Amino acid sequence: MRITLFGATGGTGRQVLDQALAAGHEVTAVVRDPAKLTAPDVVAADVMDPKAIAPFIDGRDVVVTAIGARELRQPTSVQTDSTKSIVEAMRRTGVRRLIVVSNSGMVTEGDGPLTKALVKPILRRILVHGWTDMRHMEDVVTASGLDWTIIRPPMLTDGPRTGAYRREIGRNVRGGNRISRADVADSILRSLGDPGAVRATVSIAN
Repeated sequence: MRITLFGATGGTGRQVLDQALAAGHEVTAVVRDPAKLTAPDVVAADVMDPKAIAPFIDGRDVVVTAIGARELRQPTSVQTDSTKSIVEAMRRTGVRRLIVVSNSGMVTEGDGPLTKALVKPILRRILVHGWTDMRHMEDVVTASGLDWTIIRPPMLTDGPRTGAYRREIGRNVRGGNRISRADVADSILRSLGDPGAVRATVSIAN
């Protein structure tokens, strides 16, 4: 597939890039500073400018964004604003398939009673800014009219790609509290050709 990738310099984005290239996909990585990335097709553009990124989306099969805030405990709108720009650029070019990385922490569907009553309320207070941004980003995606998939991992680690994670549609993985960035990337690539993941939230965890 022809993939446009945003957030390729981050931990998850780099895993998506490496795994997609290894699988034979054609990937255009759109970044602010191409010097930070070594890959066959790296281009510089401001993700917040739909006109600037539209040429790198036009003609692609899917857009993947792994953009995330660097500090979740500070006010931020980077995921919401960048996703709004990407959605606008996709509408301009007619590309419909969008996969975004969010987080399972801000939702409780599928969680056990202890997680719902104790763990999540504590985390919600600590990570209120980052999770608010993700919630607004998800609203942008679900209202876009595109063929979207929202990937919701829990705590991310730098562990290896195993492919042995659990997966739930529309609800969290019960008892799942972490997953490697490499397995998040694996899930994104598996979702490319999965019709069951279209217009669905996909929670993943070990």
